[in-house]
Amino acid sequence: MSGLRERQKAIRHDRIIDAATRLFREQGYEAVKMEAIAAAAEVAIGTIYNYYRNKGDLLVAIVSLEVEEVLRAGEEVIADPPASAEAAVDALIGGYVEHSLHYLSKEMWRQAMAISTTQPSSPFGETYADLDVALASQTRQLLEKLQALDLLARAADAGSLGEVIFNNTNMNFIVFVKDETMDMATLRAALRRQHGVVLAGWKS
Repeated sequence: MSGLRERQKAIRHDRIIDAATRLFREQGYEAVKMEAIAAAAEVAIGTIYNYYRNKGDLLVAIVSLEVEEVLRAGEEVIADPPASAEAAVDALIGGYVEHSLHYLSKEMWRQAMAISTTQPSSPFGETYADLDVALASQTRQLLEKLQALDLLARAADAGSLGEVIFNNTNMNFIVFVKDETMDMATLRAALRRQHGVVLAGWKS
């Protein structure tokens, strides 16, 4: 019986996340009420509050889902990277940004960034920061793998270089989500150009 209850709980949770994601994208984060999410998920409003205290918690859960998926994809890039440092970094970072709009809209990202900035010590802010740390760490892991394959100079400080690449990606991504007219191809081109310059001095 406990197994059945856990499966039912997981199904309800998935319905809540799916409903929140759809409504946030369709109506905008600010316009959506928790009651509307409950109705769309076909659960009682109290059920949502069993999982989440507010809309911000729901939003960070969606961000976490997004990041967890790109981290798994990133592991595959690290396991079998392309044959050049530039191509490998482009594959990893490209996966991060290309997947970014799978669950979230630009407006949802702006809301998430705003909450994480104005409430850095909140559970939302801390979780958002932890996700950034995980992505930056994975960037470093890729650079270390490239060093092991002699695709990147052993003298390079992989940790610092990874921070530079990830922080640059973050800044470009902020510009991207602030500008509704900017497309993914423009973002990818800027990242390739900038990261190519960063990596140029560290080829084996």
